[in-house]
Amino acid sequence: MTFNNVILLVVGLVVAAALGWAALSASRRRTAALAAAGVAATGPRRRLSGIWFIIAGVAVLAVAIAGPSVTVPVSHARGTVIIAIDVSGSMTATDVQPNRLSAAKKAAQEFINAQPPSVDIGVVAFEQGGLEAAVPTADHATASAAIARLSPGGGTSLGAAIVAALSAITHRTIAISANFTQLPNIGFWPSATIVLFSDGQDGGTGSGSDGSSATSGSSAGAGTDTDTAAAVAQQAGVHIDTVGVGTTTGTTVDVEGYHLFTGLDEESLKAISQATGGSYHPASTASELNGLASSINLRLTVTNQPYPLAGAFIALALLLLAAGALLTVVRTGRVI
Repeated sequence: MTFNNVILLVVGLVVAAALGWAALSASRRRTAALAAAGVAATGPRRRLSGIWFIIAGVAVLAVAIAGPSVTVPVSHARGTVIIAIDVSGSMTATDVQPNRLSAAKKAAQEFINAQPPSVDIGVVAFEQGGLEAAVPTADHATASAAIARLSPGGGTSLGAAIVAALSAITHRTIAISANFTQLPNIGFWPSATIVLFSDGQDGGTGSGSDGSSATSGSSAGAGTDTDTAAAVAQQAGVHIDTVGVGTTTGTTVDVEGYHLFTGLDEESLKAISQATGGSYHPASTASELNGLASSINLRLTVTNQPYPLAGAFIALALLLLAAGALLTVVRTGRVI
């Protein structure tokens, strides 16, 4: 227990102690005077019981005035969430109605609407590279507007998506060189989460999921190996929840006059979530995507919050003062 003003506490307790000493002294003088007159005095405990209740009430009131409080650990969702959405050509597939990208955008919007104001939300769109569409902010309308603007095109690089999301979390550009000897240290961000929507078809530095050639350096992190990017996230304490948009049976999409087959690669998405301590969420139907907001659990942040106790002490003090006054009136006919 802590006090806002220790001086008031000390002064109040000194006053209560002085009242107690004065009551005892007065009782002894009265007893001595009655004994000298040959009159038997009533027991001091019975006679002073009401006074003791009043003094106790004064002492408790002194505690209340000092502003007592206790620190209580409170768990709540707080931190940063980056929504990374795959906008490659394969996301135009219609095995999830109306198509993968539209269904993912709708699910992302519902996820944003379900988050409390204490959660900052940013948006990253990715294809061959990652592009930050909205910086993390408590203004969730900004993130929703960024998602609404997304349109498909290009190949897929899951590694670039993770690097771009980590850059948004840390507010600085993260680059992973091809000949690195150790993972870059980007700090520790245990309250950050990446929610990645994709069909899992990773073109990396080779061919994109829609058959197009990926161009290295299209953005920070382009061409980054997915396993390496996930390892950087894991080292930084960032969980990645992956959402598999599409079906494993797949379908065909038209890209620049070519009919290309595209199916959901669950294994790639599961590997990312498992490597970072996150979870994989299948979303092969519109109903599964609609229930996504309730299935992704953000990590709770525990903070110590002061809980004021002045009200409780005031209530106790009033009870003691009332009891003391009542006993005094009943036994002596006087309030004091």
